[in-house]
Amino acid sequence: MRVDFHTHIIPENFTDLTRHLSGDRWPMLERTCACGANIMVGGKVFREVTDQVWSPGKRISDMARESIDIQVLSPIPVTFSYWAPAEEALTLASIQNDFIAETVSQYPDKFVGLGTVPLQDVEVATREMDRCIHELGLKGIEIGTNVNGNNLDDSSLISFFEMAEKWEVPLFIHPWETLGKERTPRHNLMYTVGMPSETALAGASLILGGVLEKFPGLKICFAHGGGSLPYLLPRLDQGWKVWPHLRLLNNPPSYYARNFYFDSLVNDPINLKYLVDLFGHDRILMGSDYPFLLREVPPGKVIDDTHGLNQDQVEAMLWRNALRFLNIPIKAGVKG
Repeated sequence: MRVDFHTHIIPENFTDLTRHLSGDRWPMLERTCACGANIMVGGKVFREVTDQVWSPGKRISDMARESIDIQVLSPIPVTFSYWAPAEEALTLASIQNDFIAETVSQYPDKFVGLGTVPLQDVEVATREMDRCIHELGLKGIEIGTNVNGNNLDDSSLISFFEMAEKWEVPLFIHPWETLGKERTPRHNLMYTVGMPSETALAGASLILGGVLEKFPGLKICFAHGGGSLPYLLPRLDQGWKVWPHLRLLNNPPSYYARNFYFDSLVNDPINLKYLVDLFGHDRILMGSDYPFLLREVPPGKVIDDTHGLNQDQVEAMLWRNALRFLNIPIKAGVKG
């Protein structure tokens, strides 16, 4: 059995749903052919996509070919729209959450859904999280790595994390609006360097800002193997050691990092083995970033190619950890 924890989806009629919103920053889906489109932002091409990004049928066909049993569906981060008025962003979030919930209801054996919330207003975000989990039946919430330049330890977000812990809502943190954007337009460095760096900053902020110490029950998974965070932990620990006047924590950062989960999208078995050795195999969820160009093909390849793993570790990373993270009971008798 294989569960792909990291996949993205968007409604095919997305542009029609956003035309009535004010301003020109809203992402739109501009069709280029029967099976392709551009995601447009501010009149410019943000990303080229295929019908894989909106067609459940196409996804199921790909899943069969690549031996994937279940995909976990999440919104495309460019649609977070934290910059927008909260109520308009809520409209967009609600549209996507309803679409994902409906897709899951049509294909309950193939898909599990994550929702999105307008984090620029924590009260509104918490209300929509409540609806996603307790009304729509979605299994978690995807959030960005910052909110309009504020790191995730910002005081305005504390009540959101408090309720996520109380309701046992899994959070999938995905990079967006990356740091250093003015220096990364060439060579697509925003994707290859900016995103991993942005993810590291988000993780370090949650740790050093005391969010994990305050809410130890939070379930958080980082995209792309946590970016550069795992490799920076020794440096973060050293900073904690030599700057005691800055400490907000009772333990070094690496102590709290062990509470995180990470998807397996690290592109190299050496990197995956490092994650396993550092955090344990039970903290890693197979994720491919389907259907984008940087995705892993076939999903789970890096796990398959990593030497020194036993069958139990492999099966845990390929599917069991994802279901456990999402609070989905594992049926008796189900095996990989």
